[in-house]
Amino acid sequence: MQESFDLNGIKIYVSDDHRFGTDAFLLADYAGVYSSHKVCDLCTGCGIIPLIMCRKDPPKEIYGIEIMEDAVELFNKSVRENGLSDRVRPVCCDLKDPVNVPKEYFDIVTVNPPYWKKGSGEERLSETQAAARHEILCDINDVVKTSARLLKYGGTLKLCQIPLRLADVICSMRANGIEPKSLTPVVNRIGEKPWLFLISGKKGGRSGMEITPEFAVYGEDGKYTERMQKIYDIS
Repeated sequence: MQESFDLNGIKIYVSDDHRFGTDAFLLADYAGVYSSHKVCDLCTGCGIIPLIMCRKDPPKEIYGIEIMEDAVELFNKSVRENGLSDRVRPVCCDLKDPVNVPKEYFDIVTVNPPYWKKGSGEERLSETQAAARHEILCDINDVVKTSARLLKYGGTLKLCQIPLRLADVICSMRANGIEPKSLTPVVNRIGEKPWLFLISGKKGGRSGMEITPEFAVYGEDGKYTERMQKIYDIS
């Protein structure tokens, strides 16, 4: 069943199989896009990250790559209804072979990839949900390899993942010519273990990575921190 949400004036369509969570908002904010940027979002699903980016000062051009046809249909519907066809381009293809997507073209590539390795509980999910959360159709190296092909020299990969996969991400980035430059742990509350990390890497960059202070989603009062609230409330 389809339904829609209003994100500060941007209407987005979702379904039972194609939804979004806090991690999408965190990554879209972490991407740090400007109006002059050309952006590509891999594993875009219903297009949530490109659409979040369009709430204020949207990038010049955004491609969103997704293999699931029903997700791309939702994305296309959102793009049409928001009048964004001049700058947002949904593409239905396998990211391992991104047809009709220019190579060495993008300033920024974002990706919220499957978090879990194949064989770690996907049998409890629908086929579509399992593919979104587990490395069934693509893995970490696939998304980083494609990111390197799409980024121009000096371009930036912005990616989120669970801490269990941090070593896999860093190894894959370096193997594909993307140097990790910044890492931000995400916690629910200060003092708790990170449940997510945000990492930035530069194509052709020199070695040297900064670990920034952790990002807390909730404060001691159980409400969103001011920083998290700003991410949700931007207008």
